[in-house]
Amino acid sequence: QVQLVESGGGLVQPGGSLRLSCATSGFTLDGYVIGWFRQAPGKAREGVSCIRFSSGSIYYADSVEGRFTISVDNANNTLYLQMNNLEPADTAVYYCAADTFLRFVAVSSICSRPSRFGHWGQGTQVTVSS
Repeated sequence: QVQLVESGGGLVQPGGSLRLSCATSGFTLDGYVIGWFRQAPGKAREGVSCIRFSSGSIYYADSVEGRFTISVDNANNTLYLQMNNLEPADTAVYYCAADTFLRFVAVSSICSRPSRFGHWGQGTQVTVSS
């Protein structure tokens, strides 16, 4: 079955960097949209960045554009999120998620609706604080 396991969260000062990892198993990345989502206390879960592996199409939320980079290591079936210039507003539990979607649906549309994803990891806490 599909399994997703996140790691790499922690406490970092504003302006610092972290790299999150999501080890995947039970499916092949081709044919899936896989991405990162986050949920801060008292807020709804939001899409941070997603990638459709087959086409390389990538979406970033406006709030992270230019600071975060999503990437995939196909050989190791691992998804990454490199987070630079972190801000206190980035504090949240970060989740990776995966699912299949029709090819004509834009990655931006998919990523903005977390409820469409059926497979989730357990999450990893990221805290940005001085």
